[in-house]
Amino acid sequence: MTNTLDTLDTVVHSIALACPTGTSRTYELRAADPDTPLPTFEAGAHIDVHLGPTLIRQYSLLNSPQDSDRYLICVRRDDTGRGGSTAMHRDLTVGQRLRVSTPRNLFPLLPAERYVLVAGGIGITPLLSMAEELARRGADFALHHYATAAEAPLLERLQDAPFTDRVHLHDSGNGDSIRTGLPTDLSAPNPTALVYICGPDGFMRHVTEAATAAGWQPDQLHLERFAPAAREPDPATDGEFHVRVASTGDSYPVPAEMTIAEVLTANGVEVELSCEQGMCGACLTPVLAGEPDHRDEVQTDDERAANTHITICCSRARSAELVLGL
Repeated sequence: MTNTLDTLDTVVHSIALACPTGTSRTYELRAADPDTPLPTFEAGAHIDVHLGPTLIRQYSLLNSPQDSDRYLICVRRDDTGRGGSTAMHRDLTVGQRLRVSTPRNLFPLLPAERYVLVAGGIGITPLLSMAEELARRGADFALHHYATAAEAPLLERLQDAPFTDRVHLHDSGNGDSIRTGLPTDLSAPNPTALVYICGPDGFMRHVTEAATAAGWQPDQLHLERFAPAAREPDPATDGEFHVRVASTGDSYPVPAEMTIAEVLTANGVEVELSCEQGMCGACLTPVLAGEPDHRDEVQTDDERAANTHITICCSRARSAELVLGL
């Protein structure tokens, strides 16, 4: 695997518990070279954390973009996951050097007169940074956080925030679940507002479906996923196709059991990879000919319809061949 994304060296400055049970922890990262400032970021951005040669995970920055001297992330340990969160909790220590990517933002705050932020569990991380930025701007917003009290990450930070009057805490373990009804801020559509949603897939799917049924328009609802949405098998696109590299003319078959990225790297073609789930956008590659079968969570519906780029880590083809701008 080749990863040519810009990276930088940081040091783990501090580690702290982020919930009573200890299942979530915050990690404060500072530049390894104090004379080299960290690149700036915007609310909604994330970084790739390099935990090993092939273990790279994405974590949202939760601190204010005005904090120019640190990156703050929160990691919930998931022992049934792919190993990233377990490695973070088990292996990282204060003072340890850590390689991370420069911040990327696929979940930006767009202009609106009002914002409704809806978080489920650890999905609070990018929305907390957004709340910090919106409060700084003096913008009109509300933040709804759904979690069980014992597991709620960053609860103290929310309660002590200067915008705590905009924060609505929902104890899912005590019956105040998103499934019992939408928050009042979403009960009726507001054409001047945007809604930002982050959390587990089922949580976001429920909020999206309920908000849509209440009259909110799809382009008002913005989501950031931690894992790809479940999809049904598609015999029409799950089979073999070919990819051609425009710069060399070389064509390679992509069998059903391999991704485009795996085929290209196996044949010595350098590509950028990070999450390998279609979540981060690192591997977006120009499409010069052919029709992709988009399976990413990065591009908008309009971008997918344009068929100008493809996430080669997970997407496939509807045509017999794709010509890639590599």
